[in-house]
Amino acid sequence: MSMPFYVSPDQMMQDRADFARKGIARGRSVIAARCADGIALVAENPSVSLHKISEIYDRIGFAAVGRYNEFEALRVQGIRYADLRGYAYDRADVTSRGLANSYAQLLGASFSSGADKPFEVQLCVAEVGEAPGRDRLFVIDFDGSILQARDFAVMGGHAEPVVEAMEGRHDADGSLAEALRSAVAALRVGGEANAGDLEVALLDRSRLGRRAFVRLDAERIAGLVGDEA
Repeated sequence: MSMPFYVSPDQMMQDRADFARKGIARGRSVIAARCADGIALVAENPSVSLHKISEIYDRIGFAAVGRYNEFEALRVQGIRYADLRGYAYDRADVTSRGLANSYAQLLGASFSSGADKPFEVQLCVAEVGEAPGRDRLFVIDFDGSILQARDFAVMGGHAEPVVEAMEGRHDADGSLAEALRSAVAALRVGGEANAGDLEVALLDRSRLGRRAFVRLDAERIAGLVGDEA
């Protein structure tokens, strides 16, 4: 009689984590950075129709790396969560913290449940506040772990050198143009980042009370990046 195949729970979790990390690392990086104008969301993305950056609610944005079909499904779930909560209670009750917690619970349950494979995604939920001190940046990993970033967050790709470059350049009190130039320079440390391959959006602080999410077109991106292009 053959012995049953056995893998320790620790080893199984480690293998699942390694699998998810490898999938996320294959994607191109995304940066979310606070600035005086709001929160800039910057992604390396040559596609003009498949977005890594999107709007969730009035003042909340979403950015992701990893498998597109997986984070797109999560984006749609986030919009449903926000719409239902805003309808049942009040629009002001829809917060980035609540949405990040919802994503963390979903991803954590999937990772630990022993499903066929874990999600290969890393998410960022950003909320612009009336004052810079009220901005919120949350990063949710494939296993449901959640981190609140202070001035910027980097996901996917070769993240470590990009983080180091952002730490040396980024000023959270600077303008949108300065934030975008810092992000482009940091992305180039981790690989190529051409102005024509950038997807950029701003959670615009001046538009609070309306929909704060503004997607920047190629002409405006080129104008802001300037000599960094």
